[in-house]
Amino acid sequence: MLPIYLCEDDGHIRDAERLWLEKQIVIENYDMEIVLCTGSPEELLEALKGERRQGIYFLDVELKGASMDGFCLGQEIRKLDPRGFLVYVTAFRDLAFETFRYHLEALDYICKQDIKGMYEGISRCLRIIAARVEAEQGEQQEYFTVKTLDIVRHIPLSDILYFATSGRTHRIELHASRERLDFLGSIKELEEQLGESFLRVHRAYLVQVSQIGEADFKNRELVLKNGERCPFSRDARQKLRALFAREASV
Repeated sequence: MLPIYLCEDDGHIRDAERLWLEKQIVIENYDMEIVLCTGSPEELLEALKGERRQGIYFLDVELKGASMDGFCLGQEIRKLDPRGFLVYVTAFRDLAFETFRYHLEALDYICKQDIKGMYEGISRCLRIIAARVEAEQGEQQEYFTVKTLDIVRHIPLSDILYFATSGRTHRIELHASRERLDFLGSIKELEEQLGESFLRVHRAYLVQVSQIGEADFKNRELVLKNGERCPFSRDARQKLRALFAREASV
């Protein structure tokens, strides 16, 4: 069951959110429960300590009188629940840049000045979350865990294109379908960790096999399914020819 947390300093808005959420959970029979409604970010963070479930968080941006705003609260939540769903219910309409700057990956931004629109936004988010959780459970999706700065991220393995060494010592770049991350690590360790689903094609490149579209053997380049190109070494040619031969025989 997914726990839901609300942090909103306006008691009237907080009560309205809670009542609407309770109504939608009953009507749609969602496997969710409201565990906390508060105006205190500290109380929310305290409730998360020791909690291992993925949660849903409806957060205000301006938390008057609190020690942190909704963006800083989102950062602290991400440390405790990297895969949680963050939804900002706020008077500010355009928050995409701010949440990107804080690396928050917010699911949605709902304007609370329009109560009807707020209710519709909450309902929409619950539908999206329920669908995503159901899809993940059905696929039994695997994740690659990576720490960047103070944030722990879980990236679906299916989204990863390749890993490459960066220009800095012991740093690795993760290239995914929608983002790029830099973290501390080594290609050799990743090769051992990830197994046969990834292929070491170059001393500096570890590529996901399922993302390889074609190989340019003349120029020693791989063309990935999204159009990106990666070099491969002479030593990798035989492995790649064997790979393409297996695929052709299937």
